[in-house]
Amino acid sequence: MERMAESIMNVATTLPEGVPLAAKGLLHLGARAAVDQTLSRLAARGELIRAGRGIYLRPVQTRFGPRSPSAEQAIEALAVQRGETIVPSGVAAANALGLTTQVPVKSIYLTSGRNRVLNLGRQAVELRHAPRWQLTLGNKVSGQVVRALAWLGPEETPGALHILRSKLTETAKAELVAAAPQFPTWLARLIGTLVHG
Repeated sequence: MERMAESIMNVATTLPEGVPLAAKGLLHLGARAAVDQTLSRLAARGELIRAGRGIYLRPVQTRFGPRSPSAEQAIEALAVQRGETIVPSGVAAANALGLTTQVPVKSIYLTSGRNRVLNLGRQAVELRHAPRWQLTLGNKVSGQVVRALAWLGPEETPGALHILRSKLTETAKAELVAAAPQFPTWLARLIGTLVHG
């Protein structure tokens, strides 16, 4: 078992900071049960952080001791590794665009994958499955606009249009118009009002 633990840690040290280590990616080292057991032991010893089911991270070593990688790094790496679209939630997008002063208390991301929670040390990051139209424009400003307006809802969005008009570039407006057919009717109408005034 120690030889497998050493092999797993060798793989973990080759990964950049925040990149998750998935049990499925280590099956070349042995049977799934043995890999899972070794990963659990490494997590219990503090050499790895168990972020979720079958997902482990290497702690980042600092002069103050080990810490968890940042949520942003871990989410970005997970998205690449799993082939998912993962973006900040609507409230985070609305806050970034200046449409609300509400700061999200919990870290919530929207994903094309399944619902789950990642535990990054003391921080829990919730991944919520979202409809495809909310993920269409990804991490672009236009994608933030879509998620922020979806979070605000049809009743609250007219007040946000004035703020958004001054912030959007022509490129972002064109991206929104091109993606509008995928949106719910109320949002497509609002995009038309936003772009064409």
